[in-house]
Amino acid sequence: MSNTSKTFSFLTIGLHLVSGIIVGTAIGYFLDKFFNTSPYLTLLFFFLGLFAGFNNMYKDAKKYIKSEEENR
Repeated sequence: MSNTSKTFSFLTIGLHLVSGIIVGTAIGYFLDKFFNTSPYLTLLFFFLGLFAGFNNMYKDAKKYIKSEEENR
């Protein structure tokens, strides 16, 4: 695996973590505004996004490790 490919793999892992948190928080924020329940849904969806981000990061890291083992 080339260095550029490794770099993009690591960037993808980080992007999945951050994007899960941002999307979850945004959904919670807009639902809070719609239902006037601030800050409960924002917090709930923040933690759901955090969980989803870590789950995606874990899957990507596992896939990266497997590809590295196959290349050896």
